[in-house]
This record gives sequence, C-alpha cells and structure tokens, in this order.
Amino acid sequence: MYFALMDASDAIFGFMEKGGDVLWIIATLLLVKFSMVFERVWYLYSTHSKRVKNTLAVWNARTDKNSWKARQIRMAMISEISLDLRGSMPLIESLVVICPLLGLLGTVTGMIEVFFVMALTGGGDAKSMAGGVSKATIPTMAGMVGALSGIFATNWLKHKMDRELELLEDNLALNN
Repeated sequence: MYFALMDASDAIFGFMEKGGDVLWIIATLLLVKFSMVFERVWYLYSTHSKRVKNTLAVWNARTDKNSWKARQIRMAMISEISLDLRGSMPLIESLVVICPLLGLLGTVTGMIEVFFVMALTGGGDAKSMAGGVSKATIPTMAGMVGALSGIFATNWLKHKMDRELELLEDNLALNN
C-alpha cells in the first residue's frame, strides 16, 4: 500500500513538472473550484432543506396569504432563499472561465521555451524542444479538462437550484 502511494505521488509530481509552473496554478484553481462546488452540493442537501422547512412553516402560520403585503413577503422569502442558494455560483462560474485562459498561458510559456531552445541550438535538437512542447500542451489540456468538468458541474448545480426554487414557489401557495 505504501509503495503504491509513493508510485502514485511520483507519477503525479512527474506530470506536474512536465507541465511547468502554470500547471500548479491550474491545479490550485481546480482544487478551489471543486471545493466550492462540493460546498454548494453540501449546502443544497443539508442546510437548504432546513431553511425551506422553516420558511414553509412561517408561511403556513400566516393567516393572510392573498393581500399585496403577503405577496411581497412571499417574494422576499423566495428571494432570500434564492440568494443563499446561488451565493457563490458567480465565483464558481468565473473560475470555470479562467481555466482555459490559464491553459492558454501555459501554452504561451511552453512555446516561449521551445523558441528559446530553437534559438540556442539552431532548431536541430528535437529532444531539447520536447520539454517546451510538453509545457505547452499539458497545461492546455488541463485547462480544457478543468473548464469542461466545471461546465458540467455548474450546469448540474444550476438545474438543481432552479428545481428547488420552483418547488419552493409551488409550496408557498397564495391561497388560504
């Protein structure tokens, strides 16, 4: 077990070295992004359901549910839950957008290294250029994988949040 973990960590660190410094930035960004996604999922399945139950209890305890004031209170309740539910989604979406941009930055820095090696060796040493090519392609791939997985995660979260808000609106009936 110990040797398997050591082999895995060696493989990961070797991959990260081939990708260069930008790959570490992308990995950190992905860690932050998916931590935030996990937090939203956790909130959705734990705290959110309790808040909805409390809001429904407050709403159902009301005697007046049809007046203009009651409608405004209903809208305020829905808005408060919506704000809490969608709290960090703009930041998560921004991190998704940044992923391919960092991948592009890795491409540029890797290609600069390739051109530097070409200038030193006259372009005849393909083995020396291979390190720069890997520093150009690995961050690009990582940025795209991070962006695509982030798009799937945010779309799933948006769908779940929209559905939860629709259910809340349906449960906060306006009739007595």
